[in-house]
Amino acid sequence: MNADFLERFPVTLRDAATDWLPAPWNWLLQGLIAVIAVLAIFGSLFAVLTLIERKALGRIQNRPGPNRTGLPYTARFPFLKFTEGKIWGLGQPMADGIKMLTKEDIVPREADQILHFIAPVAMLAMSLMTFAVIPFGRYLVPVEMDASVLYFFAAGAATELAVFMAGWGSRNKFALLAAMRALAQLISYELPLILSFVPVVMIAGSLSTTGIVAAQSSYHWGLIPHWYVLTPWGFAGFVMFMIAALAESNRSPFDLPEAESELIAGHLTEYSGFKYALFFMAEYLGMTALSGMAVTLFLGGWNAPLPFLQIVPSYVWFAVKLLTLLMGFIWIRATLPRLRMDQLMHLSWQFLVPLCLINLANSTVWHLTAALPYAVRWLICAVIIVVPFALIGRSLTKGQAPRTYRYAE
Repeated sequence: MNADFLERFPVTLRDAATDWLPAPWNWLLQGLIAVIAVLAIFGSLFAVLTLIERKALGRIQNRPGPNRTGLPYTARFPFLKFTEGKIWGLGQPMADGIKMLTKEDIVPREADQILHFIAPVAMLAMSLMTFAVIPFGRYLVPVEMDASVLYFFAAGAATELAVFMAGWGSRNKFALLAAMRALAQLISYELPLILSFVPVVMIAGSLSTTGIVAAQSSYHWGLIPHWYVLTPWGFAGFVMFMIAALAESNRSPFDLPEAESELIAGHLTEYSGFKYALFFMAEYLGMTALSGMAVTLFLGGWNAPLPFLQIVPSYVWFAVKLLTLLMGFIWIRATLPRLRMDQLMHLSWQFLVPLCLINLANSTVWHLTAALPYAVRWLICAVIIVVPFALIGRSLTKGQAPRTYRYAE
């Protein structure tokens, strides 16, 4: 079994399932298979990720996490003797799904019935649409577009409308205030999110995700991958992209729209049952889609880290990189405290946006200094981004005492 067979295996299965149809209908079934595959794979990943996150948070914070729904007892299955005394909570995602499906759907009497229903559906639909242009492998691109990056961010920005629909349609002051605060956060971090990928488009010379991955497919000196994250402007852009992605997906330390001590459950206050689960699922899918786009833009997409590792199918490398970034989201949630609203806004408008603009000029310098030795070129661009980072960060923290922590004895 050679590497090319494994690489083409998913496409071979798809073609075997559709070749019997007439040509005018073949493309329709292929598109339907792609949609079903995305729903099945990332729907399952959502379920598994909720369990992994809760177990990882428990491990980091010195508590057990889910441990009541797990593997059967060894009295009934002796071959599972290695699980004796351990219940791993592997059935927790299924238990959560059943609970959400069977819980009563309570809608306030004064709520706008249409907006209250459409908001979670629109949120999930827009989150799913972003997966259409992410290249999961060399031959696994659901939809090929010349401007696929623009489509991705346009579809992702539409989720902001769903958030406001949820707050407005609930006819609840807490939900409305939370929706307005969520919109302020989402719009503020939309700008650095977009500005951080513009240098990638400039250097790659393409708005196509496959074109951007292809531009990162070579290796310096036959060993070091030509990934943009390994350049000064690319590393800075990647860090700013991931910070903005945390805010866009309402993840800690930017989970202010659902700050229960201030606004109860935010724009989800009047939602219960399956509608609440749809919002929850949309946020996880949005986080996964942003991680997939970060892999595409900065981490070489489906390309292997070393030339001799190209025998491994490209979709495996994409999955490894994607899961690594998702575990980073979980790690950050377990360690960083929540920001205040003023800190969140200052971070975006006074820190990230100026640095993104400087990094945009930095990528231009990188392009114009192509004739210089690689080490000199790298050093010049590193200075261009590190010095403003230090100066802007110092000016923002001037006059503020360092934060101190006191622990209970």
